[in-house]
Amino acid sequence: MKLDRRSLLGLLGAGATTACATTPAATQAGPVAFLHGVASGDPDTRSAIFWTRVTPADPAAGDVVLALEVARDADFGDIVRRSTGLRARAERDFTVKHDLDGQGLEPGSEYFYRFVAAEAISPVGRVRTLPEGATPDVVMAVVSCQLYPGGLFNAYDAIAGLERLDAVVHLGDYIYEYGAEADDYGMVAGQQLGRTPQPPHEIVSLSDYRTRHAQYKTDPDLQAAHARAAFICVWDDHEVANDTWSAGAENHQPATEGDFAARKAAALRAYYEWMPIREPKAGAMKQAINRAFDFGDLATLAMVETRLTARAEQLSYADLTMTAEGTPDVAAFEARRQDPSRDLLGDDQRRWLTDTLARSRAAGRPWQVLGNQVVTARVKGPQIDQMMPPEQVAGLLAGLPADIRPQVEASIQLFKLGLPFNLDSWDGYPAARERLYAAFQAAGVEPIVLAGDSHAFWVNELHDDAGRRAAVEFGTSSISSPSPADAVGGLPLGLALMAANPQEVKFCDQSSKGFILLTLDRDQATADLRAVSTIMAKPYETRTVKRYRVARTATGLGPLIDG
Repeated sequence: MKLDRRSLLGLLGAGATTACATTPAATQAGPVAFLHGVASGDPDTRSAIFWTRVTPADPAAGDVVLALEVARDADFGDIVRRSTGLRARAERDFTVKHDLDGQGLEPGSEYFYRFVAAEAISPVGRVRTLPEGATPDVVMAVVSCQLYPGGLFNAYDAIAGLERLDAVVHLGDYIYEYGAEADDYGMVAGQQLGRTPQPPHEIVSLSDYRTRHAQYKTDPDLQAAHARAAFICVWDDHEVANDTWSAGAENHQPATEGDFAARKAAALRAYYEWMPIREPKAGAMKQAINRAFDFGDLATLAMVETRLTARAEQLSYADLTMTAEGTPDVAAFEARRQDPSRDLLGDDQRRWLTDTLARSRAAGRPWQVLGNQVVTARVKGPQIDQMMPPEQVAGLLAGLPADIRPQVEASIQLFKLGLPFNLDSWDGYPAARERLYAAFQAAGVEPIVLAGDSHAFWVNELHDDAGRRAAVEFGTSSISSPSPADAVGGLPLGLALMAANPQEVKFCDQSSKGFILLTLDRDQATADLRAVSTIMAKPYETRTVKRYRVARTATGLGPLIDG
C-alpha cells in the first residue's frame, strides 16, 4: 500500500487519526493528567508542531481523546483553531503531536495553546509563527547538552523568562543514556541533588528510552522553556549513545547490549514520540532530519545531522602508533585523519545544504545560519607548559583528583605534537570540513555556524585550507553537563586553547554553563553568551560572559567585535 505523508502520520499517531482506523479503538473514560507539560516545534508561517503527553489513570483502558486549542490570548477568549478527535495512543507512549497543516494562523504572530482531555486541561504554551516578508529582527536562544543528574536546569528557567524570544535552537544531547551508579557520568552532582536517572541503568530498549525522555520532561524548568517558545531541534550522540557514528557508538557493546541498529531504531522512535519535531516524510530515513526555516526576508536557519547518516567512525589517540625509533608516528596518524573518505554529512545532505544556502542568498536574505552539532573550528590541543613555569604546572597537576591526573598528564604530552583537541568534532574529519567550506563558497555565502556538544562557549573564525575565512562560529556551553574545565581544577584551559589557536579561536570559556542569545537584524548579528551562576542550587543569577557582534557588509561578514 502506498502511503502519502498524511496517511503515514496518521498511522504513526501524529495527529487526528480516526479516519485511518478501520474499527474504532477503545477510548479512556477515566481521569487523565498532563504531567510532562506542552511543547511546540518546527514552526512555519502558519503552523507548528504541537506536542503533549497524556498520563492515563489506566494505560490499558485504550486511547485518550483530546483536543488542541490555539488562541490569540492567554485566557483563550479568542480561540482561532480547535482541533478535536486527537488520540493519545499506547503504541506512541500516549504522546500526541499535531500539525495544523499550514492553516489558521498568521505569519509572525504569537499564539497561546493548550490541550483538553475530558476534565483535564494542560498547561498553556506560547508559540510564534515564522514571519513573512519584511522582518526587522529575529531572537533565538541556542542550547545544548542537558544532563539530568549533572545539575539543575537553571538556564532553561532563564530562557523561559526572556521578554523576547522567537525560537529555541537545540543542538542535541537532549537526554543522556548513562545509568545511576555512583561512578556514572554526572552522578557526583546527581547524588547531591537527588537527581537520579530513570531507569537507573544505561538505556538500551524502547521502554528505557521512553522512560528517560519522560523523566527529563518532568523537570519544571525544561517544561517552562518548552512552554515559552517553539524548539527547533536536532539530536547529537547521547540521544542514542556516546560518540555515535553511522554504524555504532563508543558506548555500545554488541556482546552485552545487542544489535546497534535495533538500539538506534528504539532511540529514534522514542525521540520522535517525545519531541516536538515533524515526522520524517514517507520514504525518508528517520535519521535524515536536515531541514530549513526561513525567518521572513532576514535569515535562513539550516539544521544538519552529523551523527547517524554519514559519519565515519571516530579516530582515537589510542590509534597513535610508535615509530621504529620509539616516537609517536604522527605522520601515519595524520594520514588517517586526513583521509578524504572520512565524512560527517554525506553527499546528499551536502547537496541539500548547498542548495538551501544558495536559495536563501538568491532570495536576498542577509543571514544564513547553520545549526550543527559539534565544534567546526581548527582547535589544536593546548600548550599548558608554554603558559606557565614547570613548577606551576606540577603544582596544578598535583592538585587534581588521582583518577584525572594521569589523563591530563598524558594530554599535555600528546598536545605538544600539535594534534587536535577533540577528534569527535570536525577536527577529526578535516577533508569533510573542507567540503563543507566549499559548499559555503558554492552557495556564495559566509554563514554563522552554531555548535553544541563541547560543554563550552566558543567564538571562532573559520578558515579553509587556503586561509580564506569561510564563516564565523558561536558555540554554546551546556545547560548542565560537566564542562572540561570542571575536571582540571585551576588549569586555564580556555585561555590555553585561545593561545594555541589564535587564528580561529577568538574566545573560549571552558567552565560556564548557559546558553547563547543570538539576535539578528538587518545590519548585524549579536551573540550574547549567557551563563548562570550555579547549577547546584536556587536562586541563581544570570550574567553575560561575553558579547560579540559581526556586521553584515556588502561583501560578506565583517570582523568579529568583542563588546
